[in-house]
Amino acid sequence: MEGFARAVEDGLKLSKRLVLPGGLPPPRPPAGMDRGGGGGGGGDASVAALLLPSAPMAYAVVTDPGAVDTPDVPSYQPYVYGRLDPPALIPLQMKEVDLSVDCALGEAAVTVRARWWLHCITRSRDCDVRIVVPMGDQGSILGAEVTVGRRSYNTQIIEVEDHTTENAAKADSGGLLKPQLFYLTISQIEGGADISATIRWSQKLHYDNGRFSVDIPFRFPYYVNPLPKVFMKREKIQLTVNSGFSKEVLLQGTSHPLKNSFDLHFRAIGISAFTTFNLQKSFPYYFRKKVYSGDLSGGVLVQPSTLRDYDDRDRFCIFLLPGGGNRKVFRKAVVFVIDTSGSMQGHPLENVKNAMSTALSELTEGDYFNIITFNDELHSFSSCLEKVNEKSIASALDWINLNFVAGGGTDIMHPLNEAMALLSSAHDVLPQIFLMTDGSVDDEHNICQTVKTELISRGSKSPRISTFGLGLYCNHYFLRMLASIGRGHYDAAFETGSIESQVLRWFRKASSTIVANISIDATAHLDEFEIDSEYIPDISAKSPLCISGKYQGKFPDMVTAKGYLADMREISIELKVQHIKDIPLDKVLAAQQIGLLTAKAWLSSDKQLERKVVKLSIQNSIPSEYTSMVLLQTLEKVDAAQKVKQKLKGHKGPDEPRRIPLQGLKLGFGDRAATRENLVTGFGDVRPPETFEILNKAAGCCSRLADCLCCMCCIKACNKMNDQCAIVMTQICAALACLGCYECCAELCSGSDS
Repeated sequence: MEGFARAVEDGLKLSKRLVLPGGLPPPRPPAGMDRGGGGGGGGDASVAALLLPSAPMAYAVVTDPGAVDTPDVPSYQPYVYGRLDPPALIPLQMKEVDLSVDCALGEAAVTVRARWWLHCITRSRDCDVRIVVPMGDQGSILGAEVTVGRRSYNTQIIEVEDHTTENAAKADSGGLLKPQLFYLTISQIEGGADISATIRWSQKLHYDNGRFSVDIPFRFPYYVNPLPKVFMKREKIQLTVNSGFSKEVLLQGTSHPLKNSFDLHFRAIGISAFTTFNLQKSFPYYFRKKVYSGDLSGGVLVQPSTLRDYDDRDRFCIFLLPGGGNRKVFRKAVVFVIDTSGSMQGHPLENVKNAMSTALSELTEGDYFNIITFNDELHSFSSCLEKVNEKSIASALDWINLNFVAGGGTDIMHPLNEAMALLSSAHDVLPQIFLMTDGSVDDEHNICQTVKTELISRGSKSPRISTFGLGLYCNHYFLRMLASIGRGHYDAAFETGSIESQVLRWFRKASSTIVANISIDATAHLDEFEIDSEYIPDISAKSPLCISGKYQGKFPDMVTAKGYLADMREISIELKVQHIKDIPLDKVLAAQQIGLLTAKAWLSSDKQLERKVVKLSIQNSIPSEYTSMVLLQTLEKVDAAQKVKQKLKGHKGPDEPRRIPLQGLKLGFGDRAATRENLVTGFGDVRPPETFEILNKAAGCCSRLADCLCCMCCIKACNKMNDQCAIVMTQICAALACLGCYECCAELCSGSDS
């Protein structure tokens, strides 16, 4: 993302050319808001981070610096020549933004409505506009609509086969810039135009000790705030929470002060809050709620099928909360199975090593552990399970430093068999395998079938298998299915910078089991009862348990969930069955169901399951492996006079709406070729493009150089100087000499010698 930040930095330099109505300069940062941006020792990385979007943003994509000017009042700046490649990104000023957050169970559905204006392009010119929206934890885009004048755009989910007739997509048309960062590019917008957009996505709620919270990226930088003399930016936040159970729910805090209008009331099924206010300073939006329960609790939510469902059976969701008490965690025997193939070299393996060191330090006395590294070969820390104590942990850390060396290929079956053999001797502890890999192998189907057979033969004493995928080259559906078969947890990291934190969150969740071997007695009362996952996972102290599926028949008023505690006592949890209308259960559960059904379809090669995924994807506007999200441009509504003008100009309106495929929204089923070649770029980290040193150095010399920087880009990029360039160079150097900025003049002139 350094390239993106560099483009924004260039755009901010270009925006210095603007003179707003009344002769006002561009907005400056309010006191206290320009943290890390000036003179400190934060370094380039921290400055670049400040330029990445931390709220919904829109940018003018500027290739011709001559088009940069205020739309209504010309600034009469000197004309500049040349083109920018890569383009500069000028952040657009925002007129208004509305945020709506609907929380139900463990999901948050977020809707942002925003309006910007193209304040930096003269009305006689046009440019592309890029809308960028950062999403929260495990965010998944649900849809977007954009309106510009008479043109409108909206996203749509289509089957993959439909692509045979689609228009070719530009590389920058839209999709994911990086994980959790969605963007759309709208072409040819006239200067001064308003751009209205509505973007919807879903994300996970955070859970900690009985408290739910949600963090929405909603911190706006100073340069999107228009000057108050021009117009005020309006912000509005609306929050709705449905807990789904007859428990008292308390709103414990929000990041934004509640002003002007505030309504908060309690309901048996949750809370609602609404607030409207104007802000000049913006921060990440979050709220916290607590569902009062000192012990395990939950409920069963049922909802009848609808006409548009892929299945005529009714839907259910069993939701179990671990509670806020200090319930005892199972003692465990842990085997870490770590991929050290050649593709793990560098930052991926270093981050895994750091996470492993922390995970080992969090094991407690009474636990057992071992470590297996694998590539073409297998290496073990010990020939047996080791007791956790200071000496064994210190020896393990030394072993990690010596043996976590990347090299060789990828073989997953052998180390898995070794780990299961080690855990066969474990008694009075919960056996667990933690598998981490960045590759895809040929025998993945066989691995799933072999492991399933082995676990069935061991019964209730079978090891839990949790899986973690690194990057885009591994088969995430194989890892998800393996974790489902092993009643464990699956997670992934798609950026090198998030590996350590994601691995630790995954490990803590999977290693904090408080109830194991759960069973539900609903099957005795129903004609059919099918859950989406292979088996019911254990309950972790770090996360609620959500089990979804389909049923036929009539649920009783109460259902009992049974399991075993860490001291091997049996526990029964009474779950009240609620027929709900307030929660759109199909939409809340859709992303989870699509992931699990896709993994099942991959393993079984079942075309009927694939069709179910397609229907779920289209009905709920969620991309899948068998569908694609496209940007649909609708026809302009033009009157007769405008049609005549278009014909005179030679413009021909399209016969049908354009469909532009969006990129980067699928995981795929692994890349075996990349795994065999040990490619190490399977992460979403964008490589920065080359920069022009003269541009950056000159910009630092004199703030008034913003008017002429673009000319130097052209001269440097073309590697030659024609007569027009020579004239411009003479004017620039003369102006710099008058300003007393001789160093800038010398630097610029030396850069144009070619």
